[in-house]
Amino acid sequence: MLMGPGSTGPLNARLIAAAYRDEQEATDKVLRLGSAIDAYLFASPVPYEFARKAGVLTMPATYVPLGGASLHEALLRGTLDERYDPTRASLDVLGRADVVEAYSEVDLPVDGIHVHEELTSTAQLTSFHEGLWRRKATRMAITCVRGVAERLEAIGVPVMRLRPTNAGVRSALQTAGLLGAHHRLEEAQLGVVVVDVPTLRDSSRRSTPRYWRDELRLALHRLLLQEAHRINATAHPVDDHTFMVTATRGSLVSATEGFRQPPFVERIKAELGIAIEVGIGMGRTTQDAETHARAALSRAQATRQSFAVDREGRSLVPAQRAPQRQQTPEPLRTKGRETLMRLSERIAEEDGPLVVDAENAGRMLGVTPRTARRLLRTLVEEGLAWPLPPNRTLQPGRPRQLYRLIVEKLDKDKAGK
Repeated sequence: MLMGPGSTGPLNARLIAAAYRDEQEATDKVLRLGSAIDAYLFASPVPYEFARKAGVLTMPATYVPLGGASLHEALLRGTLDERYDPTRASLDVLGRADVVEAYSEVDLPVDGIHVHEELTSTAQLTSFHEGLWRRKATRMAITCVRGVAERLEAIGVPVMRLRPTNAGVRSALQTAGLLGAHHRLEEAQLGVVVVDVPTLRDSSRRSTPRYWRDELRLALHRLLLQEAHRINATAHPVDDHTFMVTATRGSLVSATEGFRQPPFVERIKAELGIAIEVGIGMGRTTQDAETHARAALSRAQATRQSFAVDREGRSLVPAQRAPQRQQTPEPLRTKGRETLMRLSERIAEEDGPLVVDAENAGRMLGVTPRTARRLLRTLVEEGLAWPLPPNRTLQPGRPRQLYRLIVEKLDKDKAGK
């Protein structure tokens, strides 16, 4: 049984039954249900362990225990039935400490018991029980696995299968309900993404026209609105180079692959040719979430790690040791890249702006305006320049076409070497 969507607490829940013939099929059931589940409740520790070892549990999960009351019931039935002898028995899956405790609570000796704690294949567990029984080291088997019980019965080994008690099922249901409600509250937690755009920051050395920054800001805002709509969030500008996206934790989890990848970065880089920096913060209020998001942004800018923090200011994804830096292959020496390098060198010498037209570019490159215009179009095709709206003048003739050179891509290539 599984706790399904729509649960706001243990008294208001929807249960989805996922039947299987073998405990190992639980892994496939979990994969099929996916994120539609708030909490998983397994019928025993066996399917839970199979799913856990397969690494498919991405939501809170619990199981109906088979120790304690379930084992007590089996021991009681065993002592009342002459076909069984619980004092000389083999048990699987349960921990030996739990078995010894249960035996001691009903005053049964433990000298003749054998426990296989690790959950392995049905064939291996069957062989464990059968071998002890054939050597007359035991007189019965107690198993948690249905397939093992069926195989042992077929070869004549006295076997008793542990089953959950009604009290155990009720307790596990309550636990699953609490897990599901807590998960829903966590997913609904308020989250804020602060998006900072280094390209839009004012620079005394490399100033860009105001209208160009306005065009870029509008294009970026439009793109962020599209991304925010996709994850049911809102987006708005904060200042000249900062935007804020407000969402829920659940929306941000899906947009960041579990806070492993910063959001929006790749699309903005692909469509606008600029880099952004992000910080994500959680909080009980928007103000708290924004404070944590700005702290995460500062941390990410300083360490290049941990761009998201919870409402207590702790990293949502623990910082991992940085992998060994691999040697970055030298970028292709395309015609556009060589042109951009020459222009950036001349601009640096003249301490000029990063916005040029065909006339200025031709002067710096030593070519005619016509040739420079063709080279600038090559830069645009290779994503190394961005055409700006032409200047509107009262003079006759074609208005000047301006281009913003994206020299940041050259800086990135140098940093990667």
